[in-house]
Amino acid sequence: MAPSKSDYSAQSISVLKGLEGVRKRPAMYIGSTDTRGLHHLVWEVVDNAVDEHLAGHAKKITVRLREDGGVEVTDDGRGIPVDLHPTEKIPAVEVALTALHAGGKFDQQAYAVSGGLHGVGVSVVNALSSRTEVEVTRGGARHAIAFERGPKVDDLTKLGTAKGSGTLVRFWPDAEVFETTVLDHDTVLQRLKETALLNAGLTIVLADERDGRSVTLSYKHGLKDFVEELLRGKDPLVPAIEVHDEREWEGHPVALDLAFTWSDGFHDDRLRSYVNIVRTADGGTHEEGFRRALTTTLNRFGRDTGALLKKDPNLTGEDVREGLVAVVSIKLPDPQFEGQTKGRLGSTVARSYVEQVVAEALAVWLEKNKAKGRQIVKRAAVAAKARQAAKAARELTRRKGLLDTQSAGLPGKLADCTSRDPSETELYVVEGDSAGGSSKAARDRHTQAILPLRGKVLNVEKAQLTRVLENAEIQALVKAVGTGVGEAYDHDRLRYDKIILMADADVDGGHITTLLLTFFYRLCPKLIEKGHLYLAQPPLYQLRKGSKVAYAMSDPEREQLLKRDFKGVKNVEVQRFKGLGEMDADQLWATTMDPQRRTLLRVNIEDAAGADELFVLLMGNQTDPRREWIVSNAHFAQELDV
Repeated sequence: MAPSKSDYSAQSISVLKGLEGVRKRPAMYIGSTDTRGLHHLVWEVVDNAVDEHLAGHAKKITVRLREDGGVEVTDDGRGIPVDLHPTEKIPAVEVALTALHAGGKFDQQAYAVSGGLHGVGVSVVNALSSRTEVEVTRGGARHAIAFERGPKVDDLTKLGTAKGSGTLVRFWPDAEVFETTVLDHDTVLQRLKETALLNAGLTIVLADERDGRSVTLSYKHGLKDFVEELLRGKDPLVPAIEVHDEREWEGHPVALDLAFTWSDGFHDDRLRSYVNIVRTADGGTHEEGFRRALTTTLNRFGRDTGALLKKDPNLTGEDVREGLVAVVSIKLPDPQFEGQTKGRLGSTVARSYVEQVVAEALAVWLEKNKAKGRQIVKRAAVAAKARQAAKAARELTRRKGLLDTQSAGLPGKLADCTSRDPSETELYVVEGDSAGGSSKAARDRHTQAILPLRGKVLNVEKAQLTRVLENAEIQALVKAVGTGVGEAYDHDRLRYDKIILMADADVDGGHITTLLLTFFYRLCPKLIEKGHLYLAQPPLYQLRKGSKVAYAMSDPEREQLLKRDFKGVKNVEVQRFKGLGEMDADQLWATTMDPQRRTLLRVNIEDAAGADELFVLLMGNQTDPRREWIVSNAHFAQELDV
């Protein structure tokens, strides 16, 4: 007789042997050995704890980042079984930690659904850690066992009697494997926050012993709260639509949790998808089913109610997704992923299941909320018209040849470089004509191009794509970069290896830089992802005494130079550059444009997302969060140019 799903014992642990290859080829199991792979170790152990919550046993998970570089994950679930495995004849907890593909997730008896579906999680963490310690509380006793780089070093030992049940996994990532073993607090917090949002009623505590920070995460409404987070202060077009479904589908027990709405506050879509609580960053069949159901159902509703006129073309998926904010969470046994890191779902059953459930639920909601439904369709119809106009505008920016200036219609204000090799060229996007004049005189004409922009660039956060592309400054920038934007982006058309934003080190310069970062993040994210966007770092001060000259990027650096390089020197001339235009060509070249001496900051996608979030906060429609931010940051504003 097969054990029931509540019978979690050594018989529930099934085995596929072989840990040896993990240390030789760790990237096969965790994706990489950089910081991303390092954090993946934490996710694997946390996912196991979440599985206990999904099975109805764990209510609280604590993640502790230790001062000595270790990580400790504790849950109050049933505890990993400690009795002898029926075929391996060693404690089941030892099997789980030392045998690849050993876990209670393959037989679908102990777990109906689970995040760690490849069963390699905790054993791979053990293989890639210098030491792993496990403590299990179950059956009225507490047990401990320890491993180093895979093999067991301390036998399973009974530590004494104990109440309750649960598992503690403590591990130290191996410096022989990883490029760094320092975990990032914010990265861990963000992932744990997502996990808490996906599991209403689960409490997750992050305790960072390195700096004393502690955060408790718990959400009552789950995905509805998640949608609020993704809205980032923007007003929803309609209250979040929620879908909850459980059923047998093609012989499989499946479940879907979904919450979605639209917003006029932005013009991309913000869709997060998960399978068994694991983020599918690259989407997959569940996202495809959701999008198809939205498009089909809204088109049918639009025709039936007259919200779409006869002359109007059908809405496309792109039209429907504009402004969409959604979280799709599906649970199903034995899902098929592309790779161990579970980036994309490939199970075909998910597509048909999600499509039917969403189509049914949305049709019912639209029937009960016809006025709100017409709002959604009208918004998508506006997006359709904008898409057609944007397509025409984008065609104007496309070039027939990569470096064919005549066919490109390059902006007249662009001072292009002479090199025909995009791999060695740079485009400086400079604030204002005066700075443009200095930078043109300072540059290396062979490899450095200059594009001066006048005034404030249009706020792409608030404007429709059509208006963005009608803006003269944006048009000049798009033509100069060469890739096109949005759906028409073609990375192979990039004309320069580095796009360098160079603005004054003041409030206006910071504003313009943030606007440009928002533009690239919204319309050319791949350019950032591939590492082509940079920020120039012009100095704030010049220090001079006779022929001796030094530059400082900040007030503390200025003071340091005065104490060190100009120690004992009287009457040092300190000049504060209020703008790039105040520098002559030699100064600008020496400090900001000479590849041998300059400092460039490469923008990553997290930086751009952070700039975008700050811009939403400071320029959006929500006044309370903006007021809170200004009050909490007012003490930083010490030296203002007025």
